[in-house]
Amino acid sequence: MPDVCIRIRPDGPLVIEGPISLVDQNGQPFAWSNAKGNVALCRCGHTNTAPFCDGSHKRCGYQSQPLAVPRQ
Repeated sequence: MPDVCIRIRPDGPLVIEGPISLVDQNGQPFAWSNAKGNVALCRCGHTNTAPFCDGSHKRCGYQSQPLAVPRQ
């Protein structure tokens, strides 16, 4: 199992589990707590706490449920 796992939540955020650092385009780290061992990043674009998810996807009706295509 990899040290970091990125899960795509149906109609919701990307949930990153594991030890990561999160930096902006200038290389500056975001201040956030990894006490739960994961972080949820917004996919809908409506969050007020970018790049973090604040649950806005539920209010704006965001829908996206991509599935991986099995390798052949």
